Amino acid sequence: FDFLEGQWEEDQTKLLAQTQDEALLEIYKRVRPGEPPSVESARNYFRSAFFESRRYDLSRVGRYKLNRKLGPEIKRIEETFGIDLEGPDEDHPVLTPAEVLASCTYLLHLVRAEPGYRLDDQDHFANRRIRSVGELIQNQVRIGLSRMERVVRERMTTQDVEAITPQTLINIRPVVAAVKEFFGTSQLSQFMDQVNPLSGLTHRRRLSALGPGGLSRERAGFEVRDVHFSHYGRMCPIETPEGPNIGLIGGLASFARVNAFGFIESPYREVHDGVVQHDIIRYLAADEEEEYVVAQANAELNPDGTFATDKVLVRRSPQAATLEGLRLQLEQDVFFGATTEISYVPGKEVQMMDVSPKQIISIATALIPFLEHDDANRALMGANMQRQAVPLLRAEAPYIGTGVEARAANDAANMILALDDGTIAEVNGNSIVIDYAELGRHTHVLAKFNRSNQDTCINHKTRVMLGDEVKKGQLICDGPSTDWGELALGKNLLVAFMPWRGYNFEDAIILSERLVKDDVLTSIHIHEHEIDARDTKLGPEEITRDIPNLSDEILADLDERGIIRVGAEVKPGDVLVGKVTPKGETELTPEERLLRAIFGEKAREVRDTSLKVPHGEQGKVTNVRVFSRDDGDELPPGVNQLVRVYVAQKRKISVGDKLAGRHGNKGVISRILPIEDMPYLEDGTHVDVILNPLGVPSRMNVGQVLESHLGYAARWGWDVDGRKVGDDPIYGTETKTRPVTKPSTLVATPVFDGAKWDEKALAGKHSTIQDILRNINPETEDGVRLIGDDGKVQLIDGRTGEKFDNKTTVGFMYILKLAHLVDDKIHARSTGPYSMITQQPLGGKAQFGGQRFGEMEVWALEAYGAAYCLQELLTIKSDDVLGRVRVYEAIVKGDNIPEPGIPESFKVLIKEMQALCLNVEVLNHDGFHIEMRELDDEVFRATEELGIDL
Repeated sequence: FDFLEGQWEEDQTKLLAQTQDEALLEIYKRVRPGEPPSVESARNYFRSAFFESRRYDLSRVGRYKLNRKLGPEIKRIEETFGIDLEGPDEDHPVLTPAEVLASCTYLLHLVRAEPGYRLDDQDHFANRRIRSVGELIQNQVRIGLSRMERVVRERMTTQDVEAITPQTLINIRPVVAAVKEFFGTSQLSQFMDQVNPLSGLTHRRRLSALGPGGLSRERAGFEVRDVHFSHYGRMCPIETPEGPNIGLIGGLASFARVNAFGFIESPYREVHDGVVQHDIIRYLAADEEEEYVVAQANAELNPDGTFATDKVLVRRSPQAATLEGLRLQLEQDVFFGATTEISYVPGKEVQMMDVSPKQIISIATALIPFLEHDDANRALMGANMQRQAVPLLRAEAPYIGTGVEARAANDAANMILALDDGTIAEVNGNSIVIDYAELGRHTHVLAKFNRSNQDTCINHKTRVMLGDEVKKGQLICDGPSTDWGELALGKNLLVAFMPWRGYNFEDAIILSERLVKDDVLTSIHIHEHEIDARDTKLGPEEITRDIPNLSDEILADLDERGIIRVGAEVKPGDVLVGKVTPKGETELTPEERLLRAIFGEKAREVRDTSLKVPHGEQGKVTNVRVFSRDDGDELPPGVNQLVRVYVAQKRKISVGDKLAGRHGNKGVISRILPIEDMPYLEDGTHVDVILNPLGVPSRMNVGQVLESHLGYAARWGWDVDGRKVGDDPIYGTETKTRPVTKPSTLVATPVFDGAKWDEKALAGKHSTIQDILRNINPETEDGVRLIGDDGKVQLIDGRTGEKFDNKTTVGFMYILKLAHLVDDKIHARSTGPYSMITQQPLGGKAQFGGQRFGEMEVWALEAYGAAYCLQELLTIKSDDVLGRVRVYEAIVKGDNIPEPGIPESFKVLIKEMQALCLNVEVLNHDGFHIEMRELDDEVFRATEELGIDL
């Protein structure tokens, strides 16, 4: 306050008011310039604007934040001046005069950079909260109810008081519409990602800064997207999309939870007087955590819970030795945000400790083994690509996991678990019946070859036998991408890091044909095809087998309703559901009238609008669902019948498919070699995959190399200093390379706390990978070890039978088949649909379009002088309507191809110039006027002959 008095004395002239009343009037004049000022009206204005709950509501969160921010300041003023300011209660909905005063004094202290006062950091998680589903729906219902209230008030004023009933007053449509609008059109209401169980789990745990009331991609700067220290244990610093949304969309950290106010809390173990209390867990929000001295989860502990070292690495609020040092620190640092520092303190001073090293990352990231050896950019790709792995025909758990797989599979909720202790009473293909001790008899229905939102296959595989005793929570059925209750997104394949005749240039991947033959990387995809029969102006459409101009062969697989039978194999262009639509009636000739009289309505004009299998798709029909208005099904207005046909296809791995490991090491298959051409080990085992070694050093994702070393060891088991790990290995090349290979042991190497290569001190009681490789069980039946201590093997070229010059790193790596499949992307077109205006072919696979030959491509052909190719591309292959029909006719009749005509785009240009009142004429080189006709009779004649529908 001395500071303020100084300001006043300096600038007495600028003071506008000496007393409270004068100040009120002065402010009122500025806010309401047109009205005559009086102290009373100014007072009323102030009271209604700031202190009346009818005008606004701070909400519970607003009150909580205000109390945390200004509560200490109000206390300090009360103590300093010995007065009672009557601060607000916990649920006071509006401001109080005490808070206005406290905010003023806070700002004054802030100007003088006093200790403990700082600017708020808008990116700190104490100032960002989650608006969860419930809150968003609550807001929609509130909007709906306020609209409904308005309608009720209007009707109350207009209707006769005696005749009013609740039914006539209340219309619930606005409420229903508001909720439907939220689920139907909101940016935050999304179709669940169901490629595999993990993608569904991470989608449900996603945090988004976009959407209504949030940021927009264009406006969001670097600060918002950046990793912030308050994300620690709350939001994953790794899992976020690449591209325009980077940093705006994140994943909830592994152990984080959202509190009642929407702030994210992270768990900590309490430390009492230097002893860690493992059973006392406290959840703290970002601002609460800063009040404590927090140790890391991997701080070394003695068996009695005390810290093993004198000094412990902690994070705490900044401490400064001197007041001057603090002032300096505040000015540089804390004044603009940093509220935490890292330092070493004695164990007695520690108050809290993290619960686990993986609490800072999300579930998807926690599934990456050796994450600590991967660069963050590649780890991000690894976490995101696991969500795109398609479920394979036979799931196989990774040899090298992180220990989170079982819990992730459990929480993804795609498996069936026992509800209680009991006995299996019945097992068949579609259901399992269990007699539970407490709950009685219960039937679990299995999902058999169901379609997911992303066309992958949801299928349950039974894991129990008749008469088995089961315990509560025990696995009964595996779902898609789970193997005995463990998340299993890919396959363990024998990988060699070596170049092979240039075919793995630029991250390309070479595969063995075994993976095709044995269906190792085969997945099932189920596509849904839908057609509806509507009422049209010319009469209703009809689903029928009676389709004009189709032979009996084509209709062979349709039943009497005109719908394909389940189990039929279909190819592109096959009819799935027959449908006819009435054509426009023309004036009937006498002959037609006679036919109509003899055969009744049957001879009416209809056209074929059947549902056909799209280009590039084939498979077996697995299910047909028919919905009809006559059967009481709810259908959109104007629709009489709706048919859905499900077609399943088995997709073997093929050239052009995308594969990836868990470390962001992705690539496209460039060649699939016969097994005998693949390099092989000295015992005759062929490798499955050849990766380019140049994919490792510059990308800095060394985790993949460590994974393949440890994977190789897990495959065979080891014996270090008498500690045996793993069962007897499987010998014989035939048995080693079947679709599912059982390893000797499954290894978990937790994130940030995993297996070490050679650091014995850090490995603790566990063996290092180098020790394991030295003591691995022999890979051949006669006891010969093939792998060296460095994890390298002598490979032999399958083509020449000669040994390669150098030894090669070979090991088992977990490989995922991603949803980017070549079958969905490959596309070709001969003729097809054309754009209405330009008459040029459409673009893109979805429209069955052509390839765009753009400006730069034209320059390339011009530079080569390929004049005729160019003319052909710009006319008959594009928008010369007359020319393309003539060319088609010439090809059909076997004549020479005629000269191109005038493209449609040129005609459009002329018309546009004429529309600008420019008299444009087209002359030939002799100066004669060229007549540009519209489509003439000759074209229509030719097209009708050829059966082309223009």
